[in-house]
Amino acid sequence: MAAGFAPPKLSEFILTERLGSGTYAAVYKAYRKKDSREVVAVKVVGKKSLNKASTENLLTEIEILKTVRHPHIVQLKDFQWDSENIYLIMEWCSGGDLSRFIRSRHMLPERVARRFLQQLACALQFLHERNISHLDLKPQNILLSGSVLKLADFGFAQYMSPWDEKHVLRGSPLYMAPEMVCRRQYDARVDLWSVGVILYEALFGRPPFASRSYTELEEKIRSDWPIELPPGARVSRDCRDLLLRLLDRDPDSRLSFSAFFAHPFVDLEHMPSAESLGRATELVVKAVQKDQRGDWSAALSLYCSALEHFVPAIHYETDIQRKEALRQKVNQYVSRAEELKALVASDNKIIFEEAKSARDILKEMSRSLPRLLSALEVASAAIAQEEEGQESQETLDLYQQSLGELLLVLAAEPQGRRRELLHGEIKSLMSRAEYLKEQLKMRETQTEASMDREALSESVKSSCCLQ
Repeated sequence: MAAGFAPPKLSEFILTERLGSGTYAAVYKAYRKKDSREVVAVKVVGKKSLNKASTENLLTEIEILKTVRHPHIVQLKDFQWDSENIYLIMEWCSGGDLSRFIRSRHMLPERVARRFLQQLACALQFLHERNISHLDLKPQNILLSGSVLKLADFGFAQYMSPWDEKHVLRGSPLYMAPEMVCRRQYDARVDLWSVGVILYEALFGRPPFASRSYTELEEKIRSDWPIELPPGARVSRDCRDLLLRLLDRDPDSRLSFSAFFAHPFVDLEHMPSAESLGRATELVVKAVQKDQRGDWSAALSLYCSALEHFVPAIHYETDIQRKEALRQKVNQYVSRAEELKALVASDNKIIFEEAKSARDILKEMSRSLPRLLSALEVASAAIAQEEEGQESQETLDLYQQSLGELLLVLAAEPQGRRRELLHGEIKSLMSRAEYLKEQLKMRETQTEASMDREALSESVKSSCCLQ
């Protein structure tokens, strides 16, 4: 290979340590010779090692990276060539790759994995809008710059409309979608499978098809068995739902790109960004206005919504003093929200007592309707749990389960007193469920705000792996 043992010479850069190498290229850490001494990564591709396919891949990689600018995609600063090599001058990422980061910690807490996923989803949304598929998503191709994730190595990337189909095998078998490995037709949805594998590995320390040999790996990939989470896996309901929907062997029933970007676990609206603080401030100003007018219920809801943006703002802030100031502000708003919670609960007590009387009458009128009666019993169980202090996701699930059934019954219920009571019960339960959801969000916010951000780049040796 042209890279050899000694770094090649470039007029504007001093190439130092070799960070990684693959079949066609090697990556070096380098310094710009000018006064700025800017640090970059230089991908050196030996011309003699290129065949027709790899040349086309390289040209596509350069074309794509020249046109994209995104905070979560590694930037191509320049490219040069001489008689022996082609040089891609890339943005330097000091934190190494996600694979080494995961291995150094064995597995990641769900909140850290989620933060990485949000950044990856943000990059993929940008690419998807431009009909670009990466086709080689894996932790080794995801670099870290501090706590910022950067998608890298577009050597297999292609311009693909959603309806385009390909046949060429691309990527790494551990992260390839089954339809690609089995050499059937595939499309852009293979990237979503790879995202599922990456999230699985981040959470559990190994990919779902981890194997001792390639033969064993191929058997697992070709199997019809659905992907299951490891026994005893402790992840949130939204996280589990996303994993299993991404890791669907059938691309036609796999989660779509639009559903992925809108999924509550991905929650792009609340990912840490430069806009987080502005959104939080706008909402808290409205909350204070409602608070001053005595509209406690609306103020509580707005404080909770503001806190959902304040926590990402804390994570996004890099200055320690500003970060601490934000954390203190969050604690103040949480304290006021707790006070409002008590005031709203006091106001709701009379309303909920009236609703209880109406519920008892509705139950008496529903003796001949087992489905309606069963849904009301589920609602009563949820209310009992909440009043006993069990403000949990399980209680919220009971509310949502009963509401789902009651809305179906309401659609078929004829006009009359029972329909009026049923309509009132649904409104009351929706109010309770929304109130409980806000309490759960506020509790999560308190936990997040009290935690220091994971030091994402510490103790991880810089690297850049190529396949």
